[in-house]
Amino acid sequence: MIEQEIYHHPEENKEYQGLKIQRAIKYNPPVVNPYLKKTKSRPVLTVEDYVNGILSGNISVLSQAVTLVESSAKSHYFLAQQVIEKCLPHSGKSFRVGITGVPGAGKSTFIDALGMDIVNNGKKLAVLAVDPSSERSKGSILGDKTRMEMLAVSPNAFVRPSPSAGSLGGVARKTRETIILCEAAGFDVIFVETVGVGQSETAVHGMVDFFLLIQLSGTGDELQGIKRGIMEMADGIAINKADGNNIEKANIAKNQFKNALHLFPMPPSGWSPQVQTCSAIEHIDIDKVWQMIEDYNDFTKKNNYFHKKRQLQSKYWMYETIDGALKNSFYKNPEIEKLLEETENKLNNNQITPFAAANQLMELYNKCFAEKR
Repeated sequence: MIEQEIYHHPEENKEYQGLKIQRAIKYNPPVVNPYLKKTKSRPVLTVEDYVNGILSGNISVLSQAVTLVESSAKSHYFLAQQVIEKCLPHSGKSFRVGITGVPGAGKSTFIDALGMDIVNNGKKLAVLAVDPSSERSKGSILGDKTRMEMLAVSPNAFVRPSPSAGSLGGVARKTRETIILCEAAGFDVIFVETVGVGQSETAVHGMVDFFLLIQLSGTGDELQGIKRGIMEMADGIAINKADGNNIEKANIAKNQFKNALHLFPMPPSGWSPQVQTCSAIEHIDIDKVWQMIEDYNDFTKKNNYFHKKRQLQSKYWMYETIDGALKNSFYKNPEIEKLLEETENKLNNNQITPFAAANQLMELYNKCFAEKR
């Protein structure tokens, strides 16, 4: 029992009779409940534990594996690669859909509505939602689960928000590997939602089978979409929020987008991109959007473009991984780290050009590499 020392108030003297004093406790109560039982630490999983858990559809183990893949620790990297390698033969059977659009287009609400239709039809859905990381604090809100209320509690859905961690255009660096893990866990459909900042579309396009662009009507974004070139990558366009007084505007926007798509050459798939209006909040014509996606799936599998595209994507990500590994090796080289600060000072004082500085650093790096051999 903790002894309590009571403050004495001057007002308690006899001359202040009639006053009632609220006595204060001098000591500070403990911040942590002393009766709180300590929880057991999570057991360390082996490669076999991860693989067996993933293949059996254990969501808890899958989540831990995704965290392992996203980790920047070197020890985690090698462990993650072993897990991915063993899961790779069990992957590739899902249908991958990339979903992008400007902020406020209703991507999360749309995914929640379409995802529940997919789940209710007996399929398993994984949603990989990438949240932008702050350039200052490096933190992310990771709040997509709060906007996907139905999917977040569905036993046949797996919603995984991930920080972009400064990667190209806001696409998480490890999303490609996460797709492999989700496929090995038995998910039939995988959604990859981008942050919609206008730079991530190329990376997402390189890891999905169907690329869906969500647009709004009456925002002036029709021409902006054409200028950015996003429409050129889209396999289909869904004009969201086509409800209430906005139905007429949505139909006008639909015709505008259809006319704009005729300006682009036929894509390599041979598929002519379609435009569909819908309302995620009212759940209007969501099934028509999914029908458009399934029609594309059937079309590309019949002309063998589906398989060819996945082969091209694998090559693309091999070269992307090589580029990333070389960049990481360069900046973590001890000799380069020593010379970088000196070179930056020379640049600030106009003692060297950026191109000459880069050549000097590359020559030093190549020299270090040759000495190791």
